[in-house]
Amino acid sequence: MSKNSKDKRIKCTSVGGQAVMEGVMMQGATSYCTAVRDPEGVIQVERLRLNRSPAAQKAAKIPFVRGVVNMFSSLVRGTKTLMRSAQVYGGDDEEPGRFQRWLAEKFKVDLMEAATVVSAVLGVALAIALFMILPNLAVGGLCGLFPALSGSVWEYVLLGVFKLVIFLAYLGLILLLKDIQRLYRYHGAEHKTINCYEKGLPLTVENVQSCSRIHDRCGTSFLFIVLIINVLIISLVYWAAGVHRIDNGVLRFLARLGIEVVLLPVIAGVGYEILKLLAKFHGPVSLALKSPGILLQKVFTTREPEPDMIEVAVAAFNAALEMDADPDMPETHFVIGGILTPLLAETKKQFAEKGIDESDAEWIYSIVLGIPRSQLGEKERVVKPSEAKRIEEICEKRLSGRPLWYVMGDTDFYGCRIKVDERVLIPRPETEILAEHAIKTAEEGDKILDLCTGSGCIAIAIARNCADKKVQVTASDVSDAAIMLAKENAACNSVDVTFVQSDLFSKIHGRFNLIVCNPPYIRSADILTLQREVREWEPRIALDGGEDGLDFYRRLAREIPRYIAKGGMLMLEVGEGQAEEVLKLFEKRDYAMVVKDYSGVDRILKIAF
Repeated sequence: MSKNSKDKRIKCTSVGGQAVMEGVMMQGATSYCTAVRDPEGVIQVERLRLNRSPAAQKAAKIPFVRGVVNMFSSLVRGTKTLMRSAQVYGGDDEEPGRFQRWLAEKFKVDLMEAATVVSAVLGVALAIALFMILPNLAVGGLCGLFPALSGSVWEYVLLGVFKLVIFLAYLGLILLLKDIQRLYRYHGAEHKTINCYEKGLPLTVENVQSCSRIHDRCGTSFLFIVLIINVLIISLVYWAAGVHRIDNGVLRFLARLGIEVVLLPVIAGVGYEILKLLAKFHGPVSLALKSPGILLQKVFTTREPEPDMIEVAVAAFNAALEMDADPDMPETHFVIGGILTPLLAETKKQFAEKGIDESDAEWIYSIVLGIPRSQLGEKERVVKPSEAKRIEEICEKRLSGRPLWYVMGDTDFYGCRIKVDERVLIPRPETEILAEHAIKTAEEGDKILDLCTGSGCIAIAIARNCADKKVQVTASDVSDAAIMLAKENAACNSVDVTFVQSDLFSKIHGRFNLIVCNPPYIRSADILTLQREVREWEPRIALDGGEDGLDFYRRLAREIPRYIAKGGMLMLEVGEGQAEEVLKLFEKRDYAMVVKDYSGVDRILKIAF
């Protein structure tokens, strides 16, 4: 295969890129996507829509004007992307400094967001200083020393030489920095990826590595073209305006600077059109015109990338293609932390869109950040990158529909840490009321039975809080899986509980002074009306109480006389509106008490025998 056929483009793409810190940004027709490898080696991808205004969209189609629009939008977007990539790769997980906390609390401003704005302003200021002020000062100084130069062609030649020397010196000096060297390797990965796609090859690491790291539409070539056009146009305008005839040196310098600033949009527009035109042709003439930019890419701004850098570039390129192909594809963002209040508000919004209660978002932030849920809105703080990543991981699982406490893996119940998963129900706050009354009722040496124990939360809370009373606690459940988890929870809380796999009393022996039970009490027909996370994730066997929800209470009423000690007590949790019906089932009781839950619903029954 000849070199020409090997380099021939099979596909054309408008996707262009930019190297960032440990990553690459690729911009398509409707989006820009940035891939960065984080400190853990994971490639994070941020997908964002361009969201141009109608006016900007029209301007982007007008020759010469589009060059100006692209230049300024690229400056803003490029600086922002570079700073965001730095946050992903080099996110500082140390405690925020005093100034950062002050910005967050007083102005709700993220230090990195402020740094992005400052960097963009400083970048523009540096460009003006290096390529406008410094060359004009140098030429003005020489014209002062050698008046014959003023107004001659040599004045403009010297201006061009100074600008070119400064440009090359700048590229050479920054190349001494190790971070810049890595940045240029990612720049090479960006070019290779686009070249590979345009050749029609699959975007594998091997194929991309075999392609050239030089590309016609590189920003380096654009800068060089702009520099040359700058010298030609500026020189012509200087001569036509008669700037050299201004006697006052300061005024002459200000006039030069003013002309350069005013003509900058014109120069950018012309340079952009020339670059697009050159990219369409590959003959000897166009190659000669492109050669300075190609040489700059080879010598200064691109380096051969490592395979893992190519993986990042391919991830960014594919993401840009996918976003352009699917207008409905949602945006994704880097996980980099930030100010607590807006981050929490955004998470609540995401949860609301999925029909998830915002309190779950508050619990996630509270647990990860170690802030009591009630205090989340009291004091502003900065969320560190590692904290933000943990929050994001939990939120993704919660947004899938999985209940929050299954995602977290455990929950607090009456001061005990209780592991929970799909084998058992998640303990509810009202069940703590049942545990509390059982703990207060238990007496020295009592034998206590917890029926339908599930996670073992009630039995464990009783055993832990009644250890000084030397009570004997037995817990049973029909589910072997639930018993296994309950045993783990007892071990984690260092309590002594005897567990029995039993269908209510089927394998229970002896009599007990106190029997507690939170049985299934949801009506079978009502299961489908429960919240999605309950009906689809929590075990139905622990929910379904039969046609009217009272099946287990009937069995308890029939069987309990053989297992309750004289003077003993049964404590039950019941569903809303069930208290009166359940009490009717226990006709042989001595007396009964009804306890309301936190919402004022009759929830706990205390039945004495």
